[in-house]
Formats: sequence, C-alpha cells, structure tokens
Amino acid sequence: MAAVPVASVIIPARNAAGTLGATLNALAAQDCEHEFEVIVVDDGSDDATPAVASGSDPAVRLLREHGVGPGPARNAGAAVAAGEILAFTDADCVPTSGWLRSGIEALGGADLVQGAVDADPNTPPGPFDRSVWVTRELGLYECASLFVHRAIFDEIGGFEDWLGARVGKPLAEDAWFGWRARRRGAKTAFSPQALVHHAVFRRGALGFIGERVRLYYFPAIARKMPELRRTLFFGRVFLSSRSASFDLALAGALAAAALGSPPLLLAMLPWLWLAARDAGRWRSRAPLALIAGAGADLVGFAALVAGSVRARSLLL
Repeated sequence: MAAVPVASVIIPARNAAGTLGATLNALAAQDCEHEFEVIVVDDGSDDATPAVASGSDPAVRLLREHGVGPGPARNAGAAVAAGEILAFTDADCVPTSGWLRSGIEALGGADLVQGAVDADPNTPPGPFDRSVWVTRELGLYECASLFVHRAIFDEIGGFEDWLGARVGKPLAEDAWFGWRARRRGAKTAFSPQALVHHAVFRRGALGFIGERVRLYYFPAIARKMPELRRTLFFGRVFLSSRSASFDLALAGALAAAALGSPPLLLAMLPWLWLAARDAGRWRSRAPLALIAGAGADLVGFAALVAGSVRARSLLL
C-alpha cells in the first residue's frame, strides 16, 4: 500500500512543453525525506505539455482543464491532492534540491510560506528579458514558490481570479490568496532556502515597453489589498521610487514649459540619475536601455493614471 504523501506539489501548466520537463526532473531529484506527490494541471495547452507530463516520472499525476487560468487550475489540483501540505510552483521554474524540504520545515512555524525565486543562473537576463525575482516577503505571495497548510487553503477557499485582467495572463490571484489568509490570522514567513530558479524569456525593447500596459491593473490591486501600500508600494501612493521620480520629472518639465522657467527642469534630476544608473549596467546596450526605460516609464505612467481613474484608487 502506497504511503500517504505529506505534501502535494501542484503545477499549473499551459503551453509549457519547453520548460516543464526541467521542473519535473528537479522535483524527482528533491532532497526530501517526506513522501510527496506531484500534480500537473494542464490548462488547455495546444503543445506537447500533456505528453511531457505523462512521459516523466510515472508518479506524476496529470489533470486536464480547458483554459480556466492559473488560479482555478491550482484549485483543481488542490481538490484531488492527498497531502496536508500544498506546495505550489510553476511550469517555468526549476526548484533547487532543498526546495520542498525547506518549505515544509518553514511551515513548522507558520501557516503560509513564501519561498525565494531567482532567475535561471545559466541564462543571464538582458535588459529587456522577463523573469521573476523574490528575495523577501513583500505581500505578493508569488506561486512560483509558495507553501500552505491544507487546512488554511480550504478555510479561505483557494485562489480567486477576481481581477479579470484582459491584457496578458491573469494576475494578483496569488496576492489576494495570501492577504485573505493573513486577514484570517494566518502566520506567514519567508524561506530563502525554499528557492526556485525561474526561466528567463527573451524579448526586445518593444515587448519590454508594451508590458507596462499591465500596470493599469495595479491601482485596483492596491484598492483590493491596501496593505500593499505599506509592504510594497513607495510612499504608499507610488508604484516604486522610480515611478515617483518619473512623475516628478514629468511635472517639472511640464511646469517649466508652461511657466517659461528653466530652473524647474531640475526636478528631472532624480529620474535622470536613476534612469542612467539602471541603463549603465548594460554597458554597450546602455543607450538603447535608457531610451526603452524612458518609454516604459511613460507607458507605465499613462497606464497607472488610467487605472487609478478606473479603480478610484490613486497609484502613480
């Protein structure tokens, strides 16, 4: 008779044939004394994702959904999971060997644990590439590395795709899950040892700039989870220190033009310093990175203004 698993690792996957194999291989090599199961939820892939899952370790369990989104897909996996601990990662992540063991250990003193996320060390990212970094608990509760007791998960009802984002993939269902748990008194912790490496996806300057359109949704996120104004956002009303400096630069430039007062252009100095610093690390690509960064800041500003009006929640 098979042992009942202590933990269930749940992975939503959609068109992830290129990365899922590495995820499953890393899970098969975990340094963990506890019994665990792996559940892959294929969410309507039209590539070889199901075949990759089925052709891996025979202990991997494959579920099929039809484009429900990552939150509902995780819920589907949790519904059939046998473990009292639910561990979440994504199909574009490679858990380090001690990931699961460290997450389980951290849950010994907490109800919900955020694990660390770093970019794939074998693929250094360029200035416009996409990856994920989580170095401390900021309140977003990214499911690239997240652990929770099953009782807490069931109590709050799992993930809720509340935002209904129409640009790009769904977002903020994981942050909302974490804050619902915290509002019910759940104790949270961060585990740097529960580390996964996230794939690096190549993209150009236009893709980098275009993604800032998704900042349209962040004022609604701030309204839904005002706690993030304390844990994540800069000065409670700005997305980041860079967005605050860009807003100041834009206000100074407009005021200088309207009033014919060149000294007001000094308001641009903090943003120019940050922009030059961020672009300078790319050396030969620094000029393009500087231009693309300015374009991204402008698109992000417009998206945040529009989102603030729509959500009636100021975030700039």
